Amino acid sequence: METIQNILENSDLVRYLPTVIGPAVIATIEMVIVSAVLSVMFGMFFGIVLILTDKEGLAPNRLVHTVLEKITDIVRSFPTLILIVALAPLTRIVIGTKIGVAAAIFAITIGCTPFATRMTENSLQTVDPQLIRAAKAFGASKFQIICKVMLVEALPTLVSNFTIMMINMLNMTAMAGAVGAGGLGAVALAYGYQRFDYAIMYFIVIILIMFVLAIQGLGKAIYKKLK
Repeated sequence: METIQNILENSDLVRYLPTVIGPAVIATIEMVIVSAVLSVMFGMFFGIVLILTDKEGLAPNRLVHTVLEKITDIVRSFPTLILIVALAPLTRIVIGTKIGVAAAIFAITIGCTPFATRMTENSLQTVDPQLIRAAKAFGASKFQIICKVMLVEALPTLVSNFTIMMINMLNMTAMAGAVGAGGLGAVALAYGYQRFDYAIMYFIVIILIMFVLAIQGLGKAIYKKLK
C-alpha cells in the first residue's frame, strides 16, 4: 500500500496547482455564485407565484398554480447528471456552446430553480396566517403583504434553505465537470481519477469540503443574525 509520501512524490499536484487547479477553483466559485444568484431570483419569483395562486392564497388561480407546480416537480425529478446532458441542446442554442463555465451556469440554474421555488414556497408557508390577516385588515396591498410581511418573516428560513441549495450547487458543479463544464470536478476526474493521481483527487476533495464548511458557516451566521 502506498504511503502518503509516495503518493505525493508520484503526483503532479505541485506542477498543476497554479496552472490547472487554481483556475478551476475560480471557475467553481463563479459557477456557484452566479447560479445561486440566478436560481434564487427565479426561484423566489416562482415560489411567490405558487403562494399567491394557491387555493388559500392572495390571488387563487388553479390553472397557473397547477401548471407551475407540475413543471417544478418534473424538473426536480431529474438526476443532476442526466438533466445537464438533457439540457445540452438547449444550452447550445441559448449560450452558443454546451461546454464551459457559462454553459454550466445555465444548466445548473435551470436545475436548481425548481428547488429554490419549493424552498421559497415552503418558507412562506411558515408565516403566521394571523399576520397576513392583520395586514389585510390594515389595507395592505398584495405586494405589500408579500414584501413587507411574508418575506420579512420568512427571511431566516429562506437563508437556511438557500444555504442547503448552494451546497447542492457545489455538488452539481462537480458533476457538471464530468460533461465538459470545467471547474474542480473536471480536474478531479481528468487529472486525478483517470491518471491515478490520488494526491490531486484528494486535494480537490479537501477544497470542496472547505467550500462546504465556508458556505455552512456563512449561512449559519446570517441566519443567527436574522433570527
